[in-house]
Amino acid sequence: MFILHFFAYFYQILADFVLRVGFIFHLYLSTLFFAYDLWNRREDFFRQMFISGVRSLGVVSIVALFTGMILALQTGIEMSRFGTEEYVGIVILNSMVREMGPFMTAIIIAASVGSAIAAEIGTMSVSEEIDALRVMDINPVRFLVLSRIWALALMVPVLTVYSNVLGVIGGALVAKTQLLLDTDVYFKNALETLENKDIYVGLLKSYVFGVTIGAVSCGQGLTASGGALGVGRATRLTVVQSLLLIIIFGYFITGLFYR
Repeated sequence: MFILHFFAYFYQILADFVLRVGFIFHLYLSTLFFAYDLWNRREDFFRQMFISGVRSLGVVSIVALFTGMILALQTGIEMSRFGTEEYVGIVILNSMVREMGPFMTAIIIAASVGSAIAAEIGTMSVSEEIDALRVMDINPVRFLVLSRIWALALMVPVLTVYSNVLGVIGGALVAKTQLLLDTDVYFKNALETLENKDIYVGLLKSYVFGVTIGAVSCGQGLTASGGALGVGRATRLTVVQSLLLIIIFGYFITGLFYR
């Protein structure tokens, strides 16, 4: 009996997850369909870009800088045992561009911007403002979701590039002060191994992560119900589901291009 209940519970979780992913994909396709209307909603679009991009610069800067410093310190200590610490820049640059830059940026945006979007739209849902839009023949996806998803799809790659630069600079600071490595050698070795493939795969990841965060947060907000408790649940699920999908999509993109 316990095993049956366990499998029933697991099946319910899996079914809900699949339905949620399908709804998220539907939202994304809807924003592609309404993309022609983005210019008409440019004021809201630019406002969402400012919220998701400029307002996130502070925390992104600190996390990116210290991520590069930590990577340089940890890898430099191990590489110095074999006398290869001059190649630490290669590890930092490739790690930031391929994985850590897109991943850390997406986590920050999901926790800050994604949760805020879910709370904002969720509050509108539980207060029946979404129903009021439908009564006035205003498509909620076109009115609320379009600008938010496209803003995140654009700003997450921009922030990722910014994170990569700061992470490499943070690694250079540690390499200079802790490993006594010349800065010119650090950047020369790092840039010589950087390939165009690493750049566009990292940008592709950040774009997919941005779309995922936007679609998850908007989807949770639109389906929120049950008053303030429902809004809190939607906010929590936005962060959890965004992180899960970021990890899953990141793995499959890496496997697709670096198999």
